[in-house]
Amino acid sequence: MENVYKEQNVPSYNPAYPPPQAHPGYTPQEYLPPAYSGSTVASGNPASVSPAPPGTGFIGGPSLRQDDPPPEYSNSFADAPYNAFSEKAIRRAFIRKVYLILMAQLIVTVGFICMFVYWDTLNSWVWKNPWFTYTLIPMLFVLIIILSCFENARRKVPLNFIFLGLFTVVEGLMLGATTVFFTADAVMWAVGATAFVSFGLSVFAMQTKVDFTKAAGIIWVICLSLIAFGILCAIIRSRWLHIVYASIGTLIFAVYLVIDTQMILGGNHKYSTSPEEYVFAALNLYLDVINMFLFILQLIGLSK
Repeated sequence: MENVYKEQNVPSYNPAYPPPQAHPGYTPQEYLPPAYSGSTVASGNPASVSPAPPGTGFIGGPSLRQDDPPPEYSNSFADAPYNAFSEKAIRRAFIRKVYLILMAQLIVTVGFICMFVYWDTLNSWVWKNPWFTYTLIPMLFVLIIILSCFENARRKVPLNFIFLGLFTVVEGLMLGATTVFFTADAVMWAVGATAFVSFGLSVFAMQTKVDFTKAAGIIWVICLSLIAFGILCAIIRSRWLHIVYASIGTLIFAVYLVIDTQMILGGNHKYSTSPEEYVFAALNLYLDVINMFLFILQLIGLSK
């Protein structure tokens, strides 16, 4: 055995396998790699083993030299739990960021609404200057187009937060200017009802097994029909027709809130929002809540 190792230029023992002097009652199988435990070397007949090429670590094994590249190992199973964990962590951070932005937007908006409702001087000024409300409408459309169509405007920091902040301020001013035409009690009831409905729908979207994202195209068609119905209501000016219009609008944007929430959650839903689109996701939820608030406020005002 010793002559064979010397002829092959292989060390007399492998560091991973201790020398025979480790304990007196050793057998050859104990000091051979598992792949060769059943070979002729284990049976004590080294002469029958074919010579190994230079640089071979084990008799009959593959040749490994210092200049050879390291072997490639398949890491598909080893990396699978890590990749799944990292994706879930990214999605959770994305959801947390979206709802923090949404809460900041809603707090600013409620602050503007309270300012217009309870500040009598500002309330009277808006009544006497209707141009203020009409000026804010085109500004809102321009900001929505910028945030929706230009990728850098909604992804690049701090540009995305600047545009989102401008949109939130303009939307808050427009909502405040709209609420001056209603009583303070009706506005506060609408705020409370919107908060309650939004929270309930968000919890429902997180718990339900029904995938509402598949119905996004159908809801978009219904929303376009609602716009046409709103034009008809503006022409006819019937109180009951306006109540029906506000009820349908509340239902549509309630479904939109569920769809956008499930798109943020991702998972097994058909459609999901990219984690890079946290500003756009917060904007969608914000618009759903605001539109629901306007329709609920209209319902309360018409009922009184």
